[in-house]
Amino acid sequence: MSPTMHDVARAAGVSIKTVSNVVNEYPHVRDSTRQRVLQAIEELGYRPNLSARGLRSGRTGVIGLAVPALRENYFAELADAVIRAAEHRGLTVVIEQTNGDREKELQSLTGGRLRLTDGMLFSPVSLGPSDVGALDVGFPLVLLGERIFDGPTDHVTMHNTSSARAAVAHLLELGRRRVAVIGAAEHPSDDPSSANLRVRGYRQALDDAGVAFDPQLVRAADHWHRETGAQATRRLIEEGVEFDAIFALNDTLGLGALRALGEAGIGVPDDVAVIGFDNIDESRFSVPSMSSIDPGREEIAATAVDLLLDRMNEKGDRQPPRRVVPDFRLVARESTGETSPADPPCPRCPEPPPPRCCVGHDERSS
Repeated sequence: MSPTMHDVARAAGVSIKTVSNVVNEYPHVRDSTRQRVLQAIEELGYRPNLSARGLRSGRTGVIGLAVPALRENYFAELADAVIRAAEHRGLTVVIEQTNGDREKELQSLTGGRLRLTDGMLFSPVSLGPSDVGALDVGFPLVLLGERIFDGPTDHVTMHNTSSARAAVAHLLELGRRRVAVIGAAEHPSDDPSSANLRVRGYRQALDDAGVAFDPQLVRAADHWHRETGAQATRRLIEEGVEFDAIFALNDTLGLGALRALGEAGIGVPDDVAVIGFDNIDESRFSVPSMSSIDPGREEIAATAVDLLLDRMNEKGDRQPPRRVVPDFRLVARESTGETSPADPPCPRCPEPPPPRCCVGHDERSS
């Protein structure tokens, strides 16, 4: 159990009210008493809900969003979706960029910005399964992404493996048999990273189709940027590796791949079909427009905000953590042979083409 304010009061030999006064930085506390309370807080590892300083009601109306890098299109568009979802619910969002740095990610869970917020949405990339204890915090927290599973917080993730499997199956259904994958981990493992989970789906699709796995077609990329996607594709070409399709583990890698193919005079999709992942806005406007997996970003954002709001309003005993996995859909565009650059209408939804849509209906949230 995490230490409570009662534990701090007992250790410091003061009342709970005094501990509250110290936590909320009220000035009328004797210095010696304040130091005693602060020492007890440090020794016990107590994490106060600093958002209670905001208003007399204990609410500031502000939530935090910690993401690795806003220069990455997916996280920029995710942040935009979170802001819109929060505004719809009367909340403001403060964004923190961690740059994927482990210490900054840990600092996000304990830092001074927490005093400005009522809760936080947290998307780590450097923390892993062994860091699950760091998520046991004294404020509302919703985890995003695939780095840590079965933790003490609500978690909104995506169908990484099955959606990657669908992407590669789409290429195989077009008759492609030499499907390269770009963006794999340098040292593959059982670590539940996006790269490992998506490569797992890639291999499952090959197995389903009876296509032999060729390690020469698996290309690593430390960073999922346009340049690394272009570099990996150029190496495939320079090494003379035969390939007729590319599955890029995110769209920015795919955009780099399209650039490298164009430089080499390789036609897309006639010679090489390309599909990405994330369905960022830019994929609609590349030439050719790029097919992609939409992992349900809009629903991820709205669901995460709703879960956080539930926790902020929670009274009494804390309910067990919830895990939600929004549906995905495959968006076929020109890079895999669609004749129109526009998103086709969804055959199973009456609404116009997403961001919000369906497909993946067979994998309902757990």
